Formats: sequence, structure tokens, C-alpha cells
Amino acid sequence: MGSTAAASASALPASAGAGENLVLILDFGSQYTHLITRRVRQLGVLSLCVSGTAPLASLAGLRPCAIVLSGGPHSVHATGAPSFPQGFLDFAADAGAHVLGVCYGMQLLVQSLGGAVEAGDKQEYGKMEVEVTAQSSALYGEGETGKRQTVWMSHGDEVVRLPVGFDVVARSVQGAVAAIENREKRFYGLQYHPEVTHSPQGMETLRHFLFDVCGIKADWKMQDVLDEEIRTIQSMVGPDEHVICALSGGVDSTVAATLVHKAIGDRLHCVFVDNGLLRYKERERVVSTFESDLHLPVTCVDASEQFLTKLKGVKDPEMKRKIIGREFIVVFDNFAHKLEQKIGKRPAYLVQGTLYPDVIESCPPPGSGRTHSHTIKSHHNVGGLPKDMKLKLIEPLKLLFKDEVRKLGSILNVPESFLKRHPFPGPGLAVRVLGDVTEGNALEVLRQVDEIFVQAIKDAGLYDIIWQAFAVFLPVQTVGVQGDQRTHSHAVALRAITSEDGMTADWYVTLVLWLFYPLATLCNIGILGPPPVHPFTIPFATFCCGWANLLFI
Repeated sequence: MGSTAAASASALPASAGAGENLVLILDFGSQYTHLITRRVRQLGVLSLCVSGTAPLASLAGLRPCAIVLSGGPHSVHATGAPSFPQGFLDFAADAGAHVLGVCYGMQLLVQSLGGAVEAGDKQEYGKMEVEVTAQSSALYGEGETGKRQTVWMSHGDEVVRLPVGFDVVARSVQGAVAAIENREKRFYGLQYHPEVTHSPQGMETLRHFLFDVCGIKADWKMQDVLDEEIRTIQSMVGPDEHVICALSGGVDSTVAATLVHKAIGDRLHCVFVDNGLLRYKERERVVSTFESDLHLPVTCVDASEQFLTKLKGVKDPEMKRKIIGREFIVVFDNFAHKLEQKIGKRPAYLVQGTLYPDVIESCPPPGSGRTHSHTIKSHHNVGGLPKDMKLKLIEPLKLLFKDEVRKLGSILNVPESFLKRHPFPGPGLAVRVLGDVTEGNALEVLRQVDEIFVQAIKDAGLYDIIWQAFAVFLPVQTVGVQGDQRTHSHAVALRAITSEDGMTADWYVTLVLWLFYPLATLCNIGILGPPPVHPFTIPFATFCCGWANLLFI
């Protein structure tokens, strides 16, 4: 798939087709949209994010219980501002769905129903207190009048006139409309973002809306997802057809392979491609683990020369991703041809561990002349796939977030050591070498630095706390001192982040306190030069950016 399509009945699990306890999130470009999707799932409810500007026909067959209109960076007055398709409000009414507008979504709802939105006298950004003004409301319940809560605001426009039938149920301390509702028509609006952690009571508001207002049941479970995917794969793959699975050794492809193997057995043929962009001893470790722990038959293909030849001289990361995506398909096609000669039948399908964030990040924004949210990067297994690909895709995880995949893997008895592995990009070290990967010894240096850094994190007992830790080879050189002599060599950055779902992240601050251990090791083996001064004697910003040969970001 080249981009995430707006959800259609055929794109969703069969259990969601009838809309039973389904929540649709219409994306109008907010950086927080997919947090809404995630928060709803955390409450045990199936939620799917679709383009807010998708044609109404793409929602045919769906009867969601609730629809959330996301925020967005636009003003409803701006030329080309995104809006839901004509007939959407009738669609929601026919489905009996409750509609909740968040930030831009609330303003869009108000304007579409005959209210008025204007530029605010006092624009509200960041933390803000709101006060419940209604004695009784659907969003806040009974007897909450006068109670305040801290929320996260991000708006320049504000509602100045409500549509007929609406009531204001909360205002900001500056007097702006913060929450509205029309219970009879099942329309609701929040000017703030309940989905972010900066709105401490936001999850409770969402919980109340879904369960008490909409009457939704928390019945979405990973076991149901597993059973549904197995049925889908068995109905898709004929009884005599064979399937190839692209194994990377990461969590996603491992869980995908185990799931498909459970569905079709030995008609699954796994292939691990050494593209010359792997981590330190990755090939040996992965193949050994698959054979001894997962008992999956794996064929290892050494295509490192093929990939590195194609990448020679390429510096642009998007181009790297697309080249790698194309070369992977060439390798898989060749493997399929050899397999055909061996078993007498050409495999028709390719399994990939594509996740929901992969699909989301490979798509463009409402109001940009394209569709959906901003293209963050073209994933090698989404935007990087060639259009003339011969193999049909099976992507059993494409509607799941990383933590959900780990839960699914646990049900499938995938070893915990595999499930806890930090994410590693499909294009490998190509996107961690900022520049030409074939220049000098960049790949070898990066492998050694990364191995020592990650091992140090494991030794400190931090590996399972940190979401992802890795090294990056930078296209700059810095001056250092080694053996009383001046050195001038490339810089390598170390990064460690925390996250819950792979959609939002923060850097792991505590790493600074023990960073000297891996630094000492790196310096002693001669990979990197030492810092010019003691880091705790200089400002933190200088510590981050001023070390010779090593940066911590």
C-alpha cells in the first residue's frame, strides 16, 4: 500500500464491519490525532483513524458508535481548510453515532451547523484551566458546576456563537468556550485536547464519553484480533498456495511470521536478508534465535553487495528508503523464483510486519492538496514499495501499535527476549549514517559504537525501561585529544528515548548520569576520542553539543 487509505469496510477486520463498538477518528492534521486512536484503544475499544477529507463512500458499511473529529493546524476560515465530506452529518445520524469534535474538530462542527467561529482576542496555547459551567452535562456529569481542571489548549480561533440546540458546558478562565454539547442530536465539542498527558483528567473525560454517553462496551481484546487475523489469512491464501515472509529479526516481522505460520503452517517460507546494513553480529544472532527458539525455517540471503552498490553516493534519506524498498522486492522475487523451482509452485504472497505507525507516517495532510496527515517518512515497506511488485501483500499487523504487537506476540508464545527488543528501522543503518553509507568505515564504526552503547544500557538494567537506544554516524568532524595528540574525526551521536506506542516520545534524561561508562569503553578501544573537559563542569547544552567525537542527543 502506498499510503493509508481512508478506512473502508474491506480494509477493516470483519468484526468491525458492523460497527459494533467501533470508534472512528477523522484526522484533520493535528499532531495529536493518533494519540486519540491510542487512548481509545487503551480503554479496550477498537478505534481506527481515517482521513477527515476521505469520500463518504469509503466509509460504506461502517456503523460506528462514536466519531471523533480531530484537531488540526488550520483555521476553519482559511481557503482550502479541510472539512468532512458532504453528507457526513447524515451518515453519522443514520449510524446513530455520537460525534465529538476536538479543538479544530469542534470549530468545524460549529461552523457546519450554523454557528460562528472567529479569531480569538486572547489566543490560548499550553496549559489552561477550564471551569464547568453547567449543573448537568453529558460530558462532565451531574453537580460539577464550578469545578476546574487543567487542560492543554492550542487554538487561535474561538466559538462566538453556538448553533441552535447547543449549550456551553465549560469555559476557560479567560472566558473562551471550552466545551459544548447538543444531547438531542448527539453532538459534543471540546476546545482542548483530552488525549494528551498535559490534560490530567482527559482520559477520564474520554472514558465517560465512550462508556456513559455513547454506551460503548470495552470488548476489544488481542485474542480476538489474533483469531480474526488467522481467519482472514486462511481465507485469503488458497489451500495449495505458498507465502514468503520477510524476516528482519525485529518484533514486528517475528510476530507476523509466527502468526502466519500458525494460520498456514509449513507453506510459510521465511527469508532473512543480509543487506549489509545490519547491526553488530545481527545475522548470526537472529538466525540462531529463529531456529532454536521459534522453530521457523529460515533461509539467509547475503545481498549486502547488491544493496551497498545501489546506495553508493546516495545521501538523501528518502532516496535511501526507496532504493532499499526496491532492492528488497528484487531479492524476494528472486527467492520466490528459486522456491518455485524447488516446490513446483511460485509463492503468491509476501508477509510484512507493517504497523499502524508505519502507515500513518507514510501519508500526507488534509489541506495540503493531498490527503491525510503530513508525510513524516516513506517507510521502505510502505511508501518505498515499487508499483510493479509481483507478490501480493499480507500485513496482519497493519492496524496495530507496537505495544499491541508485543501483547499479540505474548499470546503466540514468542520469547520475551524477542518481544522486548528495541525497534530497529527496516532500512537498517542506512538511516543512521547521515550521508553516504559506503564512505570510509562509517558502517563498521557505527556497529561497534551501537553495540557498546546498547550493552551498557543492558548492564545498567535500563534496557526494558528505554523504548529505543541507538547510535548515529554524523557527517561532521570534530577535534579531540587522544594520547596527548590532536585527533580530527567523525562524530557519533547517542540517543535514548522513552515511549508507550511509538507515536510520541521523549528523551531518557537519566542516561546522562551514567553515560561515562560507555564513553570510557568507546574511548579505550580507540573508536572515539575523549571529551575535552569534565561534562559536569560545563552547561548541559555544551555537554550535549560540544564533545569531540561524541554527541549525546
